[in-house]
Amino acid sequence: QVQVQESGGGLVQAGGSLRLSCTASGLTDGDYDMGWFRQGAGKAREGVSCISANGAITFYHANVKGRFTISQDRARNMLYLQMNRLKPEDTAMYYCATGMVGDRILEISEYTSWGQGTQVTVSS
Repeated sequence: QVQVQESGGGLVQAGGSLRLSCTASGLTDGDYDMGWFRQGAGKAREGVSCISANGAITFYHANVKGRFTISQDRARNMLYLQMNRLKPEDTAMYYCATGMVGDRILEISEYTSWGQGTQVTVSS
């Protein structure tokens, strides 16, 4: 059974930085893509940044491009999200997810294993 766990959230002032980490265990052989998603209060969950299993494809939401950087360590099944120049509108619960989504890397519904989330709060 795949288990996903996020860490690294917290409270930060606008303009500050945070680094989120995610570990996935129980992955069997296969091309598991991974991604970060977020859900603000009263909002739908949205994709923040995703990366293909081999790292060749990355996606960033337009609102975070240039500020956030996704990276992975597949040997350790770790995923990271470096978040710089944070804004109050980045405040949300951030989730890590994995699945063999292939070319549907942007489809939230294709990700089969999710963590519990880590809260990021950016004060103005």
